[in-house]
Amino acid sequence: MAYNTLLFDADGTLFDYQRAETWALTKTFDQYGHRFEPSYSAIYRRVNDPLWDALEQGAITQDRLKVKRFELLFETLGLDVDPDAFSASYSRQLGQATFLIDGARDLVAALSAQHRLLLLTNGLTDVQRPRFGASAIGHYFEDWIISQEVGVAKPDPRIFDIAFERLGQPDKREVLIIGDSLSSDMAGGIAYGIDTCWYNPDGRPADPKMTVTYQIADLDELKKIVNAR
Repeated sequence: MAYNTLLFDADGTLFDYQRAETWALTKTFDQYGHRFEPSYSAIYRRVNDPLWDALEQGAITQDRLKVKRFELLFETLGLDVDPDAFSASYSRQLGQATFLIDGARDLVAALSAQHRLLLLTNGLTDVQRPRFGASAIGHYFEDWIISQEVGVAKPDPRIFDIAFERLGQPDKREVLIIGDSLSSDMAGGIAYGIDTCWYNPDGRPADPKMTVTYQIADLDELKKIVNAR
């Protein structure tokens, strides 16, 4: 049975989030009269990444996350900046950063001819909707499901319930989820009983306790998977 429905993660899978993040941070620091130093990227990710892990576990809300990360960043850097105002400005900048991973546009365009596509993201509404709408690929997707809008995030099965409801309850055997995160995309897909494709361009070690259906290092490899099954 062929895959006719593809659930795509957004950031780190189709969108170049690290490039967008650095671009938006640089713009926002400039706006507040501070130079964004190259070393700040690693510091920001050190405080930001655990918060997104906590979100996956249901330990923090997205509204709190988007301010808390800047509270921690400015505390670490010793800067006197209003984290609430900075967060709002950063979100506006990030919403304009539509950088794609190499090959993403051609892949999505090709797959959309014969497959139903849906974006499933653990993202913030005020960031993701502007980005998706202004991007070169947003119109190829039947729907965009943004965790902040629906109140649950991957790997929670309820976000998959919402996706399947919007798609008209497709056969799970015909659905494949593609994403770069083991803890949200792959864990969520496995628990929900659908096939999974881990996009792993950096060659990160796999989790021996987690059996993904496919692993790819280049987005173009996905074409063979969906066409050969």
